This record gives sequence, C-alpha cells and structure tokens, in this order.
Amino acid sequence: MEVVKNGRKTSAHKAAGFTLLELLVVIVIIGLLAAYVGPKYFAQLGKSEVTIAKAQIEAFEKSLDTYRLDVGRYPTTEEGLGALITAPATAGAKWNGPYLKKGIPPDPWGHPYQYKAPGTKSEFEITSLGRDGQSGGTGEDADISSQ
Repeated sequence: MEVVKNGRKTSAHKAAGFTLLELLVVIVIIGLLAAYVGPKYFAQLGKSEVTIAKAQIEAFEKSLDTYRLDVGRYPTTEEGLGALITAPATAGAKWNGPYLKKGIPPDPWGHPYQYKAPGTKSEFEITSLGRDGQSGGTGEDADISSQ
C-alpha cells in the first residue's frame, strides 16, 4: 500500500527486521554465555569419564570375585582380564564363564585396562592410566586404580 505525502509516494509499512547493531549485540551475548558455560560443561564431562572408569573397575572386581569362587584363584597377570571371557588352560573344568557379558571394554579414553596379580596392596590390581594413557598424572590424566 502506498501513501502520497507531499507529492511523494511512500510505503505505509516499515520494513520489519533487526538492525545490524541488534544482531551484533545478540551474538556478543551468546558468545559470553558460551564462554561461561563451555568450560563448566567440559569439566563435568571429564568427571563423568572418571566415574565411568571407576564403575567399570568395580564391575571387573565383581567378575573376578566370581571367577575366584569358581576356579579357586584369581587369574594370573599373564592370563589377564581375558580369563573372564575365555577359559585359560590352567583354569580346568571349574571355569564357569564367561564372567562378562559384553567382553572387556576399554577405559573411557580408549586405552586398555591394566591387570596385575598380585597387586601392590591386594591379590590383584586393575588400573586405568587416565586420559593421557601414561602412568601418573593429575586431574583427568591421573591413574584410576582398584586399590
């Protein structure tokens, strides 16, 4: 619809939309929120991976206890956690597995769990080397052990 005003034709409707300045303000606000929330989110993600590793180690411990009840001993370091899936030759007819339904998962960072029998403080030790896959470390890179 056009309106004639002072001899000029003008549009009766103003163009609807946002100005460039309004869009820039919104983008800056979103950026500030992302800068604040992002690190907190990724810190929680790291904590959840540590929690998953601890839960998996506990599940291994329960399976190893069941293995010990059946066979009479824990698997040796050489047999490793694989003894929970397939019967080692030394287990004999007492082996009543598999003791894990879905195999041996890697730790949350994709590294294999380390198994040692005897452990430093108990009959066995299960360790995840953390995010970096190296011994030692701090935070998410710290080792997670059954002991």
